[in-house]
Parts: sequence; C-alpha cells; structure tokens
Amino acid sequence: MKAVVYHGPGQKSWEDVPNPTLQDPTDVIAKVDTTTICGTDLHILKGDVPAVEKGRILGHEAVGTITEVGSAVTTLSVGDRIIIPAITNCGKCSYCKKNQPSHCQTVGGVGWIFGHLIDGTQAEYVRIPYAETSVHKVPEGLSDEQVLFLTDALPTGFEIGILNGSTKPGDTVAVVGAGPVGLGSIMTANLCGAGRVIAVDMDENRLAKARELGATHTVNASDSDAVEQIKALSHDGLGVDVAIEAVGIPATFTTCTQIVRPYGSIANVGVHGKPVELPLNDLWISNVRLTMGLVDCSSVPNLLNMVASGRLDAAAMATHRFTMDQFMEAYDLFENAAKNQAVKVVVSAS
Repeated sequence: MKAVVYHGPGQKSWEDVPNPTLQDPTDVIAKVDTTTICGTDLHILKGDVPAVEKGRILGHEAVGTITEVGSAVTTLSVGDRIIIPAITNCGKCSYCKKNQPSHCQTVGGVGWIFGHLIDGTQAEYVRIPYAETSVHKVPEGLSDEQVLFLTDALPTGFEIGILNGSTKPGDTVAVVGAGPVGLGSIMTANLCGAGRVIAVDMDENRLAKARELGATHTVNASDSDAVEQIKALSHDGLGVDVAIEAVGIPATFTTCTQIVRPYGSIANVGVHGKPVELPLNDLWISNVRLTMGLVDCSSVPNLLNMVASGRLDAAAMATHRFTMDQFMEAYDLFENAAKNQAVKVVVSAS
C-alpha cells in the first residue's frame, strides 16, 4: 500500500510500504476512506515530538471501512464504516476506567499512538488496536466529511479548551489562535452557554472563518492594542473568564496571561515545541486557574449525536480537498495554511 512516511525532521514521502496485518485478537484492519492533516503532524515534522521514529506512518484521524477483524472482536464487522479517533482506549486499565484514555496504560502510557508510537492513518490501510473500545460506527446517512473532524480537532477544542476552561453560561471566552483546534473551541463554546466568544488571530481570513463558525467578536492579534481590545469586550473590562491558547507558541500563551480576569481560567490547548514563561509572580494574586492536556475523545459520542441531529456542522471546517495521490500537495498547502486560506484539508481515497 501507499502511505506518508516520516524520515526525520523536515522529511516525509508518499511511498510503498507493507500492508498492516492483525497482531492481536482485539485488532481490526480498516481501509482508510478519508483522512486529514493535523497541526501536530507539522510539529512532528519540525522535530518537536522526538518519540516519533524514522519510518513511522503519520496521521491520527480517519474515517474508514473495516476489512478484517481479530478473533476477539464481536461488535464490529467487515464492512462497517467507522470513525477512528486520535485516542486508542483499552477500556480496562485504571485510566480508561476513569474515562481518561489519553493516558491508557495498556498502549504505552499515552492514548495517542497513531502516527506517534504506531503507524498511523495517512495510508491506504491502518491497523486499529483495541478497536471495540476505540472506534465509533458512522450513523447511516452521514458523509465522511461530516464526521472526520470528530477524530481530533473538535473534541480537542471542546474538551481541552471549553470544558477544561470550566466555561459557564454567560462567560466571555477568548480563543487565541483561529486554526483548526481554535475553531473547534469556537464551534463548541455555545454547548456550555458562553455569552461572548472572541476569536484572536493575525490572519483576517481565519477571523472571517471564526465569525462564520460562531465567534461573536474578533480581534486582530497584530494590533498594538489587541490586549486592551480583548479586555474591553469583557462585561466589565477586567478580562475574559476563559482564555484558550490554541497555537502552541510563547507569544500566544503570554497573551492569555494578559487577558484573563481574576478567578478566570487559562486553558492551554496548543502543542508547544519549546518552554514558555509562566509569570506566577503576577498570576498568583489573581487566583487564575491554568489547565493543559491531551484530548480523551470522550466527547465524541455526544458530538456525533449533535452532528447527526444537524446541530453541529462539523464539515464546515473543511476548506480544501485532495486525493491520496496528492498527499504531498496537501501537506504543502497545509504547511502554508494562512497563505492558502486553509483550515482543514480532506484527503480521500478517491
């Protein structure tokens, strides 16, 4: 089969590799019908995730069709269309039993294994460990695009941004970074009743997309008074209730520390490739709460119900479409997302 293979920082190729095979009774093999590229894949290519070894197939998000099932699999069948989330869940370890599969101990201590610790989904076929507790069947009538972004961007924005930020009805939420995960936070902020949702970015095209997907206000981060503009949009000018960092660079984290109100929350969602400065000397007296983490994908069933009922337009995140033989072109475009006005790419088998 063909797959996107990582060959070290800055190096990748679309090449022939062996087809995956069943290794454990709980495995399934799926034909990848539709997949995408994540900002985390770009971090890997920058060398920010050293656990990813040369020769690894990239990717951790897909919709596929099962072609083989392991001997212990009873609730999935050949031909089932499935959502393959970024997190693999054994269902039995202490963390999975507490609904914290992002740190599933059975699969190596971290639930994100696709394109990280095992071969991923940017390929024609993929092996899925612990399939019965990890994947979700696609409801009849839903297209691949309608469910593709439930694999990572939307649950990450919701769980690590909105929920970890303890968003309450009426809260003012600022999302710093209107990329895919930031837009995931913007799209799901209303699920917790946010009163105002402020999108902050330097790219006017992404700010326009944020308004389309649910932001009530936008601020261009390149403005010299951006922090003052954001705080002025809070109900009393003291700052936002929830500041969500959705980029993964020191400057955007600093912005969050500057715009959060006393007793507010900073929810760090972005993947950072270098340390950031945490001004505890200023923040401690403001009773600020700081959270961070890896998505559990525990919200996927609820988000899927909202997609199926028409209340969540997950497909609206898609801006560009490619076929698998155009994977390198898709990467080139996504690596220059702002220039190409890209949010999420859809890469299909045909």
